[in-house]
Amino acid sequence: MSKQTLYKLILVFTISITILISTCKASNETASSQNSNPAVSASWQMFRGNPALTGVAQGKLNDSLKLKWRFKTGESIKSSPVVDGGKVYIGSDDGNVYALNLSDGQKVWAFKTEDTVESPPCVLNGVVFVGSSDSYLYAIDAKNGKLKWKYKTGAKILGSPNWTKSPKKDKTWVLVGSYDNILHCVDSVTGKMIWKYKTTNYINGSPAIAEGKAVFGGCDAKIHAVSTVSGKSLAEVDAGAYIASSPALIGKYAYAGNYQGKFVCIDLTTKKIIWSYENESNPFFSSPAVGNTQIVVGSRDNRLHCIRRDNGKLIWAFQAQDKIDSSPVIVGDKVVVGSDDGRLYVVSLSNGKEIWSYEIGSAITDSPAVVNGLVIIGVDDGIIYAFE
Repeated sequence: MSKQTLYKLILVFTISITILISTCKASNETASSQNSNPAVSASWQMFRGNPALTGVAQGKLNDSLKLKWRFKTGESIKSSPVVDGGKVYIGSDDGNVYALNLSDGQKVWAFKTEDTVESPPCVLNGVVFVGSSDSYLYAIDAKNGKLKWKYKTGAKILGSPNWTKSPKKDKTWVLVGSYDNILHCVDSVTGKMIWKYKTTNYINGSPAIAEGKAVFGGCDAKIHAVSTVSGKSLAEVDAGAYIASSPALIGKYAYAGNYQGKFVCIDLTTKKIIWSYENESNPFFSSPAVGNTQIVVGSRDNRLHCIRRDNGKLIWAFQAQDKIDSSPVIVGDKVVVGSDDGRLYVVSLSNGKEIWSYEIGSAITDSPAVVNGLVIIGVDDGIIYAFE
């Protein structure tokens, strides 16, 4: 082999290695960027999948699902399931918080409170945080179901806890609303109160958290934005009627529906409603799922509404046979949602056509958890169902 030929081979080899390294680096950077996106959840450790409550899951679903397992509790279920570390966590009206194996639905432990548990749990750093109608916020060891601490509010807790980092990033704080009209912020390790923010009426839903803001609605008919550092008000916008659901938060925009059938986009910087979608006085109890260009939300007019994110114009509406208080989840090109008609639906995100449904026979009011193609849902018949 001549020296010239050898040099050419070495040059080709060097160029190939350089291209391969660059490709792998770009791929890793893309994956890192996707994983750091707060609007899309790879796991489902809390209500709506992430602190911003956007209701968007990673991955995709097949066009047809099958029942994998089910687990029966003692009463109806209004709490939404969460998934972490191979376990499902969910509350029940029988007063228990349950931990189940994700693989087969077998019970790992049950923790008893003094009243119904409608609050969806939040799992963080090996601890399950959950509210109860007995007015307590509980911190439970995720491994064994043992109580770590409990924090008393002045009334029942129906919404899910959320979390934020402390200003120095060395501690984690848990935020939860209560029917005592207060948003409470407590230390996740000690359960000690950090700050309180008082409103004039019940807080039914969960606070959405992003970029140092906690945003929530309540029965005072207002959207509140509060500093997660100090608990001081950043914005207060009249939404026109009381808000039973939880808002979604992306950047400076908050999205929420009210009891009089108005769904709004609020600019938290200008403290103004940018656009509103009118639904003929049919209440929104469903929390929205916010995609790249569209928002999907259920209503008590028995329809699932898909509207444009930029201007609030209707794209499509899917007709169920009863009201949709369940909060939908966007996963890939599909939407998963339950209805009071007793069915779990999968519909196309692009056109709202039904792709698949499963008739359970009892009302579904909670929000599904979607992880790695698996759909977990609790139902009024007291049973937790897993579909794959």
